[in-house]
Amino acid sequence: MMKKNIKIIILSIVLVIIFTNIASAEPSISLFGKSVSLEDNNNPQNYVFSLQLLFLLTILTLAPSLLIMMTGFTRILIVLSFIRNALGLQQTPPNQVIIGLALFLTFFIMTPIATEINNEAIQPFVREEITQDVAIERAMKPVRDFMFKQTRDKDLGLFMSMKGTDNVSNLDEIPTHVIIPAFIISELKTAFQIGFIIYIPFLVIDMVVASTLMAMGMMMLPPVIISLPFKILLFILVDGWNLIVKSLVLGFK
Repeated sequence: MMKKNIKIIILSIVLVIIFTNIASAEPSISLFGKSVSLEDNNNPQNYVFSLQLLFLLTILTLAPSLLIMMTGFTRILIVLSFIRNALGLQQTPPNQVIIGLALFLTFFIMTPIATEINNEAIQPFVREEITQDVAIERAMKPVRDFMFKQTRDKDLGLFMSMKGTDNVSNLDEIPTHVIIPAFIISELKTAFQIGFIIYIPFLVIDMVVASTLMAMGMMMLPPVIISLPFKILLFILVDGWNLIVKSLVLGFK
């Protein structure tokens, strides 16, 4: 009985080896009723197309980071968050509303730049009038100009000194990887400056309400409960959203 089982196992191994060799020699695979051949491709253009597709997928993966770091999205989002905190509203408007508003304001601000990129870089490249390198250079030019206008000289000088590129004759000689971090910290400072100015009137209301409650001997009543309606009323009377959005958009002009 033991010998019979051994013979069956050996026979099975031989059959597997035979059929494996046959399958390995098969140059095609049946897929959904179609024959797909597997063979070496000696056309270098196919490899170039594969690399371009890989590069495009990489760009799409980095698109959220590019949107946040190379546009006005960061400043707008921080300012809107400051408004909500200054009013004393923790979850109103919700995060989704604030992010959505910041996103569409960013689209509104960056539309002229996107149009220029499409006309000067994407469409000529699609029509095969320019090469890929020229298209990338033309696409980066309006973005670089936008970041230059919003970047402080002090922040730009900081990264240029750390990079060792102090001696430049014009802005075109400054690398893009130097402009981006300088632009980001400039946007952060600008956003915090705007947020500080927004906080002042609401802070005054809190102080007045707190002083009034203490003078009346109502120290057990939280001042935030009393000041919140007054802050909302003030924000409505001055048409706060209109003023904030107008200031944000005009700040990028």
